[in-house]
Amino acid sequence: MSRIGKQPIPLPNGVSVEKADGAIRVKGPKGTLSDTIPDIIEMFVADGQVSFTRPDDKKRSKAFHGLARALVANMVKGVTEPFVRELEIQGVGYRAEVQGKKLILSLGFSHPVEMELPEGIKVSVDRNIMVKIEGIDRQMVGQFAANVRSIRPPEPYKGKGVRYLNEHVRRKVGKAGAGAGV
Repeated sequence: MSRIGKQPIPLPNGVSVEKADGAIRVKGPKGTLSDTIPDIIEMFVADGQVSFTRPDDKKRSKAFHGLARALVANMVKGVTEPFVRELEIQGVGYRAEVQGKKLILSLGFSHPVEMELPEGIKVSVDRNIMVKIEGIDRQMVGQFAANVRSIRPPEPYKGKGVRYLNEHVRRKVGKAGAGAGV
């Protein structure tokens, strides 16, 4: 059996899970999420737990078993406490700010980069260099953080750019004869 898929998901107080028309809907104190899981996986809700079963031991069934459990577990966690991704901006003159429903980034281009905030995502900026992205949908939070980072990923020589908090960027040495003074 799948090591992930066979573990039941405990439901915290105030969280309900229901299956309707092939979609799973999870309601909680922070909001409501819905998603689909593969048709071959069966979901059961009983005794304050959600569990999953698969029809056979084929490789595809095993993979979907763990996937379905992980998706629902992330939805249950998201409706109780929001997911957070933090980004750090490094570089002289690089900064970020939030204006209404837009994140405005000044990252060394000739123009500021404006990004629309997706529905359900909350962004806050601290000291113009720390961007905090939070929301109840784990995939949406991670994708928006990756989109922000992709505008100016950290470069290996000086380390300038947008990086995840506590991300280690491997540095390169650069030219060996730069300071030789020939």
